Amino acid sequence: MESTNQSLKPITTKINESGNLEIGGCDLVDLAEKYGTPLYVIDEATLRSICADYKHAFASYNKVNMMFASKSLCTMATSAILAQEGFGFDVVSSGEIYTVYKAGADMSKVLFNGNNKSIDELTLALEVGVGRISVDNFLELALLDQIAKSQNKIVDILLRITPGIECHTHEYIQTGHLDSKFGFDLTQIDEAVDLILNDYTNLKLHGLHAHIGSQIFETKVYHDEIEILVKELARLDEKFGLKLDEINIGGGLGVKYTEKDVPPSTFEIAQVIINSLNESIKKYGIEPPALFLEPGRSIISTSGTTLYTIGSSKQVPHGKKYVAIDGGMSDNPRPSMYQAEYSAEIANKKENAALQTVTIAGRFCESGDILIKDIELTEPLRGDILCVYNTGAYNYSMASNYNRVQKPQMVIVNNSKSDIIVSRETLEDLISHDIVPDRLK
Repeated sequence: MESTNQSLKPITTKINESGNLEIGGCDLVDLAEKYGTPLYVIDEATLRSICADYKHAFASYNKVNMMFASKSLCTMATSAILAQEGFGFDVVSSGEIYTVYKAGADMSKVLFNGNNKSIDELTLALEVGVGRISVDNFLELALLDQIAKSQNKIVDILLRITPGIECHTHEYIQTGHLDSKFGFDLTQIDEAVDLILNDYTNLKLHGLHAHIGSQIFETKVYHDEIEILVKELARLDEKFGLKLDEINIGGGLGVKYTEKDVPPSTFEIAQVIINSLNESIKKYGIEPPALFLEPGRSIISTSGTTLYTIGSSKQVPHGKKYVAIDGGMSDNPRPSMYQAEYSAEIANKKENAALQTVTIAGRFCESGDILIKDIELTEPLRGDILCVYNTGAYNYSMASNYNRVQKPQMVIVNNSKSDIIVSRETLEDLISHDIVPDRLK
């Protein structure tokens, strides 16, 4: 059974009567004219569709909790939609905590994760009632217990562990292998548990948390991860008499950025996870734990597209043709960082236009600012609108003001209506935090 994460484009994408690309009932050329470019576009129908896929896929396990990985995209509007769909949130900073809090999320369904949480961030998490804190290291155990004591609170925690599983993804997005900055090594778990039980009395341990990577196309890695987590629950019960009842297996399911990508469906992953969990529960003789998942990319990526206006072009003699856009590595750094690949089309009507192989170059002062290499497009000309697909995850989240360029606007489309959900930065916004000391005036 297919799911939305296997789609290259938003599910509402079509060519309209004008011959232009349309998403959410909105003509993309009209959107570009109305809001300007670069422009992030989120299709609400696609976002809600993938949420429905996840809920349907995992419905047979009655102790499942969906938590959206906010690092992939964190805005108040998208957070409000996800909360409406029943999702909790995995957050990794005070900014993400504050955003989902102001969006009206149920904070008891929020987990705070990260390898170097500050005292201020931990304090904020306790003040707004974050439901779980995933503790990453020994220093954090001590800090959190100290803060909890000062507030006279008992804090519900998970221990993040490194399960020793390596996924076949880019090395920068592997998080579950042994040599990782994240989590307790398996050999350190007993020491951490002993501290929680005997010294850090303001911490209440509920279970274990692991995350094995991102943009995962394999399925066996989830089976291996679950067996390690369940085995640890059983071992800790035997050694400490500690009946932990939660496991958080992270997220990581991949999406289709190009035609060559063939990610598993949400339903396929769910079957592997649920079957593996049931097998491990039986094998190690424990009660079924609550299962937490943290999908991010596979929830939001496909719903997002980015619109650019094509500007200059350059034909290298006996070489490539470069076509420049009005954005690039500032609004999408992933190609430069990860060698990430994308698919794109010209959004405006191109009757009888021949295909050309071109390389899409960004506008920024870096020769590595290349968005897409060697893509076939219908005769890209100055003023055309380029639609890049599957940009919902990690594009806005990782955007910068490099070259002092303003971050783009973001709109959400649904039923032929468009609404701004993130305003375009202005030149005044860029300098709003700059200060010139009096001695320099």
